[in-house]
Amino acid sequence: MRILYDASRLMSRADRSAPTGVDRVCLAYAEWLLSRPDVVTIPVRGRKNRLVAVQQDWFRGFVIELRARWNGTADSQSDPIHEARLLAALAAPTRPDRSVISPPPAPTADKPADKGRVLKQFFRSRHVAPLPEADLYLNVGHTTLHDASALKELETAGVERVVLIHDLIPVTHPEFCRPGDGDKHDARVSNTLRHASRVIVNSAYTAQELGAFASRRGLPQPPTHVAHLGLEPAFGLGEAFAASRPYFLHVGTIEARKNLALLLTLWRRLEETLGDRTPSLVLVGRYGWENEAVLDHLERSPNLQGVVHQASNLSDVLLARLMRGARAVLAPSSVEGFDLPAVEARAMGVALIASDIPPHRELTPEAELIDPLDGLGWLAAIQRATLASPSPPPPAAAAPTWESHFDIVARAIGLEPPSPLARAAKGL
Repeated sequence: MRILYDASRLMSRADRSAPTGVDRVCLAYAEWLLSRPDVVTIPVRGRKNRLVAVQQDWFRGFVIELRARWNGTADSQSDPIHEARLLAALAAPTRPDRSVISPPPAPTADKPADKGRVLKQFFRSRHVAPLPEADLYLNVGHTTLHDASALKELETAGVERVVLIHDLIPVTHPEFCRPGDGDKHDARVSNTLRHASRVIVNSAYTAQELGAFASRRGLPQPPTHVAHLGLEPAFGLGEAFAASRPYFLHVGTIEARKNLALLLTLWRRLEETLGDRTPSLVLVGRYGWENEAVLDHLERSPNLQGVVHQASNLSDVLLARLMRGARAVLAPSSVEGFDLPAVEARAMGVALIASDIPPHRELTPEAELIDPLDGLGWLAAIQRATLASPSPPPPAAAAPTWESHFDIVARAIGLEPPSPLARAAKGL
């Protein structure tokens, strides 16, 4: 099968040393396609609402290099000094004087253009030549879908179109997203429903939201397949970071829908109550949209200094160590489509305190689930976890795997899942 793989989002992450959840999915799909002997993978990317081919040999090397960097097994652009300061703060027997936080993001207008990355993409693409013949187009990064031109052209050419929808949050909760993102995502979802042959979704909740959207708009809904996302190998059983004092961890982009302002308000109350016995809180993630309230707490609250820390661009290896050593992973989000860090925590046997929302009930039902508006309930749960004597971690939950995910995808697009013999040969 000849598959056009839309690598637009993955190539746009060429300069990142740590991935988001969607980035992880894009890389996993690229690796899966490239590993299959029965698939010819033709990487493409969007350019002016058209698809252009990317050099296949270069793309294969790019995927290998990106995996090594994100795993932490190759040189990356992470800040080793910042990482060392964070680990030292958590290992210190007494509370540090200052928090360890990444510099806040510069305004968009002040950010220098990454001309090297732009030129690299330019020269790795063929802008004039027509796309090679293909059987199927696969888009798992939401890119190029806001305009229907590419999907229409593929439809006219008789190429199957398969799209993965991660969530409908910009449509259902535009207040948590950048201005204009709601309309853009509305167009993506609408174009997918009108022109895709099949749709993959990451949870039953996303499938329900997609069906509701289609009904409201009177749009057709292509065959839809629920396939829970898999976990990276680093997020299994392994070494835990040994801290001198209890700490909690939140993993995810620092943005309004993650409900971090609530967490920081609770941590101020904890500090007022517990003083030097206050546990640390580590926020791992890049700064996103509407993060002013979080930044104000981190930079200006004297009660949180030396208690709440923030880091971005951590490798999977270090992040997994920090998750295993945490008293609990916290996931107070107001809305999610899947929530990989929550699933990762349970797969590693780490205690999870999460918001009582549909994706968490579906994916991590054994977690301690609390309404995201119940501040006192969250405070009580964190206090219990802090003051209780250290106990053996809860049993690890059965985690979804990429193998089971891609079995569903393979059947959906007409490929045979790997045989048991092939799985054994790959150590799956």
